[in-house]
Amino acid sequence: MNAWKEFTKGFWSENPIFRLVLGICPTLAVTTTAENGIGMGLASTFVLVCSNTVIAMIRNFIPKKIRIPAFIVIIATFVTIVDLVMEGYFFALHKSLGLFIPLIVVNCIILGRAEAFASKNGVFISMIDGIGMGFGFTISLVLIGAIREILGNGSIFNVPILGSSYLPLLLMILPPGAFIVLGILLGLMNKAEICLAERAGRTPLIRKEHDCANCTIHRAWFGLGGGGE
Repeated sequence: MNAWKEFTKGFWSENPIFRLVLGICPTLAVTTTAENGIGMGLASTFVLVCSNTVIAMIRNFIPKKIRIPAFIVIIATFVTIVDLVMEGYFFALHKSLGLFIPLIVVNCIILGRAEAFASKNGVFISMIDGIGMGFGFTISLVLIGAIREILGNGSIFNVPILGSSYLPLLLMILPPGAFIVLGILLGLMNKAEICLAERAGRTPLIRKEHDCANCTIHRAWFGLGGGGE
């Protein structure tokens, strides 16, 4: 198995947010600033790497009937460590992220990698998978958080960059802003993937359910000749 491919897949082809569309709850909730994105991303990466490693080590000793509860116990252990460390040493960030730190336990990215990858592969490659997917998740959170913070506050990492004359776009730091930014970035990544695939002469890596042309509304308006049918 190619370690480099497993590491880099989380950045583009299997990016947790922009390709697999997983972990959307914390993505939309905590990305009001780039700093929050880094905090949540690194916390999730630590849990992902550690849980993947431990699960890969003991995968042959876990009975299949109880594998999911066993995975959750392992994940919850590392989430507790993260929660306590952040509360003790990064209290302001811990307070900002709030309930979403304990909720890493049920993050579908973490459990999904445990079930789909770590439980079926060796320790080293599972650790690489965790690092790559974690970094991909972190980069995505920071990107969304940075866009929302710049447009919503005129700052980046709490440093003003647009000047005192800038009128903040409050919508961007409210829940609707998260949906708008995520939707635009998803569309841009799909468009970029199509362009790259056309140049390389291959099929675009876009799932059918993520393609706007397969949307029910799109088919109703453009496939059936109008919205009355």
